[in-house]
Amino acid sequence: MPERLHFTEDDAANALIASDPMALLVGFALDQQVTVQKAFAGPLVLQERLGAIDAATLADADLEPVFREKPALHRYPGAMAKRVHELAVHVRDRYDGDAARVWTAAADAGELRANLEALPGFGEMKVKSLGAVLAKQYGVAAAQELVPWHPTLGDVDSQQALADYQAAKKLHKAEWSKAHTAS
Repeated sequence: MPERLHFTEDDAANALIASDPMALLVGFALDQQVTVQKAFAGPLVLQERLGAIDAATLADADLEPVFREKPALHRYPGAMAKRVHELAVHVRDRYDGDAARVWTAAADAGELRANLEALPGFGEMKVKSLGAVLAKQYGVAAAQELVPWHPTLGDVDSQQALADYQAAKKLHKAEWSKAHTAS
C-alpha cells in the first residue's frame, strides 16, 4: 500500500486516500465535474466535518448539509451527497463496512469488474481508473486486466505526474471530442 496518493496538494488528504479504502472510493465517487484535486480532497473534508469517514458513519449521516457547508464540498453538493450516501450504504450492506473487500474479496478480474461496476456512480471510466490505481499503486493482481492503454490516475506518483496526467487527459478529451463531432 502506498503511503500517499498524489491526487491533491494536501499531504493529509493524500495520506488519507492512500490508507483508507472508503476514503479512496469516496474520492472516486466525487471525481466528476470538479478537478481531481477537489474530488480527492473531499474525503478529508468529510472526515473533518463528520469526525469519521467509515461506511456506517456516512450511511447514517444526513450528508446534504455536510456537503453544502461553506465551502461546499462539491460543485453539485446535493447530487454528490446522495451518491456518497448510496456508496456508503452499498459498502456497509454488501461488504460489512469494509471498503477494501470490494477488491480483496474479488477472485479474479471479472469479479473485480463486477464489484466496481456495482458501486453507485461508477461507470466504465471510473472502473478503469480505479482498476489502474489498484493495479499500479496497490499491487492488486485481479486489477491488471482493468488497466486501460491510456494514462490514468494509476500513473500518478508525484505532483508533477498529476500535472502531466491532467494535461494528457485534456488533450485526449479534445481529440475524442473532435473525432466524434466530425462523424
